[in-house]
Amino acid sequence: MLFAFTTGAAVANMYYAQPLLHTLGRAFGVGTATTGLLVTISQIGFVLGLAFLVPLGDLVERRNLISFSLVALAVGQGVAAVAPNLGVFSAAVLFVGGASFIGQVIVPLSSQLAAPHERGRVVGTVMSGLLFGVLLSRTLSGLIAELFGWRSVFGCASLAMLLLALVLRRALPRLESTADLRYPAALASIVRLIRSEPVLRQRMVLGGCAFGGFSILWTSIAFLLSGVHGSPFHFGNATIGLFGLAGVAGAAAAQVAGRLADRGHGRAVTAGALALTLLSWLLLDLGARSIVLLILGIMVLDLGAQGTHISNQSAIYRLHPDARSRLTTAYMSAYFLGGVLCSSVTGALYASDGWTAVCGFGASVAVLGLLAWAATVTRVGVPEAERHPA
Repeated sequence: MLFAFTTGAAVANMYYAQPLLHTLGRAFGVGTATTGLLVTISQIGFVLGLAFLVPLGDLVERRNLISFSLVALAVGQGVAAVAPNLGVFSAAVLFVGGASFIGQVIVPLSSQLAAPHERGRVVGTVMSGLLFGVLLSRTLSGLIAELFGWRSVFGCASLAMLLLALVLRRALPRLESTADLRYPAALASIVRLIRSEPVLRQRMVLGGCAFGGFSILWTSIAFLLSGVHGSPFHFGNATIGLFGLAGVAGAAAAQVAGRLADRGHGRAVTAGALALTLLSWLLLDLGARSIVLLILGIMVLDLGAQGTHISNQSAIYRLHPDARSRLTTAYMSAYFLGGVLCSSVTGALYASDGWTAVCGFGASVAVLGLLAWAATVTRVGVPEAERHPA
């Protein structure tokens, strides 16, 4: 449960700005397409953290790594809180994205500490914490911004990370490294893992599509709900933040998907989750005229995206027990790269063509995921419970 809370609190830092994009645009005097890029900048930072920092989870003592990363998050959010212009704010967002990598060290660590028969359940529990952090961050951000202004959101986040660093420093035991490798060799081994493991390559593609759709939604929905581009809605920050709670269904799905994967139903979970993702975009398109359908669409999209994500993680963590941080690096880099590519065009797409075009884009990404699954499911074997060390 401590790991679940920590991953949620750490990853939340990447999402505080999302329900405030329209507010940040007014504060810094820029338009929809420019503020939409803040989501992309955050994800670029996270991809860099995944690629170059997550491998440290196999190489160094983890308690120190976790503590130092939380302090770094506190520094980044402090800079964001006092940023005088969009350039400084963007640099802080990039730094915070990179420092948020620590959740992806804790997830494979929890898998390492779990018994093989409960690995999916344990990973699902920790991932539920992470997902609640993602969801509640938007709600909390909107409420704080409504009451005290947008800068207070990032100031509170900075203080919270400092307090959490102190708690974990005292609560965690020493967690030694699992691999006797130098850092350059660890990076090179990630490339070898991608080349040698078809399951990993398959799940990287599916993960990129799943998070790509997730990013399309959350890059654009604040504009829809605030009335940009002729939208019929005109909600404030607090109300927009509350829409994050619709994704609680996705957090619940993490537990269910993990248990089903433990019972050997990972393929069925993946297929069903990909189908739900496609269905969600029809509901979201209709949601431009109905709040009920919009909320339902958010729920279904989160169910699909998180169900895909958990089944992917359950599959890749069976490959090499001593290389889980490096497997995480490969998978999560592709996962967030999908988000970077999709979010980078979503803001401009909404500004030029509106919500229906955004939903069409999301549906196309969902179809790509289904096609990738159909093309590989019969050729990629089911991962064994254990493999020889990488």
